[in-house]
Amino acid sequence: MPSLLETLLRHGYLFLGAWVFLEQVGLPLPSFPLLLTAGALAGAHRMNFMFALLTCALATLVADLFWYELGRRKGSKVLHLLCRISLEPDSCVRRTEGLFEKQGARSLLVAKFVPGLGAVATPLAGIFQMRLRKFLFFDLFGALLWLTTYMGLGFFFTKEIERIAQNATALGSWIVVLLISALIAYISYKFVVRQKFIRDLRISRITVNELKRKIDAGEPLSIVDLRHSLDFEADPETIPGAMHFDSKELSEKNGLLPADREVILYCT
Repeated sequence: MPSLLETLLRHGYLFLGAWVFLEQVGLPLPSFPLLLTAGALAGAHRMNFMFALLTCALATLVADLFWYELGRRKGSKVLHLLCRISLEPDSCVRRTEGLFEKQGARSLLVAKFVPGLGAVATPLAGIFQMRLRKFLFFDLFGALLWLTTYMGLGFFFTKEIERIAQNATALGSWIVVLLISALIAYISYKFVVRQKFIRDLRISRITVNELKRKIDAGEPLSIVDLRHSLDFEADPETIPGAMHFDSKELSEKNGLLPADREVILYCT
């Protein structure tokens, strides 16, 4: 925290805006400590709150427009790329597509508060071909809500943040070790959970060649295409005879599949 205070005092609004822009573009640079610090400086009358807020809002909007346009031009490939590098790639695509499809533009209002959603909400707006004017309105409103929340906390708890900064200085390098240890523990937990999921999946998995042999042999099968509607529209080709259902529809309705034959599911 002391180093953030010194850097902000030395480089001011330019550093603040650049940091927020780089985070929104996709670099792993968490902005909330910097926003809290900026709010604390504003509370101590060493930085203009409104100018800092507008600088960050502009930086956020420019970065989000980049992802919106990328999603509009490249489609779901952008979302798959983002989810591939996430900690939960197996559920990322379906979870984010389903949330955005259900909430629409309103998801932009809270996207930056939800881990994982902030990175994909803006390209999803482009993928869903949301009108630019509507995107700009909801995205700007969501950015201002996010920025005001963290900067406002820093502003109203200026003295407490200064006290935390003093304690952090006293702890020295130990606080860095604690933070890195917590991050490693979180990533390790996600990795273990993911490996367990993959092991469980392998138990009941069937290869493409095995499925082809079953079809050629005339075995009674129910093949279900569970791809999300976005993925299906982008690539409507499916396995001959396969039925297309949404996973939620399949889980909520009984009797969609015959009980007297083997059921094979596939998705992205």
